[in-house]
Amino acid sequence: MKPSLWHRLDALARRLTPFALTLVLVVVSVVPLHIPGFARVAPLLPLIAVYHWAIYRPRLLPAFAVFVIGLLQDTLTGTPIGVNALVFIGVYGVVLSQRRFFVGKSFTVVWLGFTVVAAGAALSSWILVSVYHLTLVAPRAVLFQYLMTLGVFPLLAWVFLRWQRAFLESE
Repeated sequence: MKPSLWHRLDALARRLTPFALTLVLVVVSVVPLHIPGFARVAPLLPLIAVYHWAIYRPRLLPAFAVFVIGLLQDTLTGTPIGVNALVFIGVYGVVLSQRRFFVGKSFTVVWLGFTVVAAGAALSSWILVSVYHLTLVAPRAVLFQYLMTLGVFPLLAWVFLRWQRAFLESE
């Protein structure tokens, strides 16, 4: 028996959820809060999403979607085009290669893994921006952005896990 239109639309919406949630985080990360200097150190929310979905649902967030998310992040934040796209793709590849290690581990292990991956992402981003500008960019903003991202990770990871249990278990 052929699935109904509503059933197919429901399945499509569930498959697009990780991409859509990550796009929402890109937009949320650039909302002006009118706090002086906050835009430079705002947490890199899409990085958390890329990390999470690469571990738990990589089939629902493929590499080309990660690349598009990175390009959108670059465009909206004013970062040189391609920096976040390359960093996100790098994170996605590293996490996919270590996925077996992370699946089934405690939250603490996943968070510690994120601290290492996010540090590599921050360092890569700093190097790429420095090369783009042909000068060493002050690393202070990147360090604070890294720390802010680490601080937000538990909240977003909890939201993603709840979302996954509620809407993606049947996938």
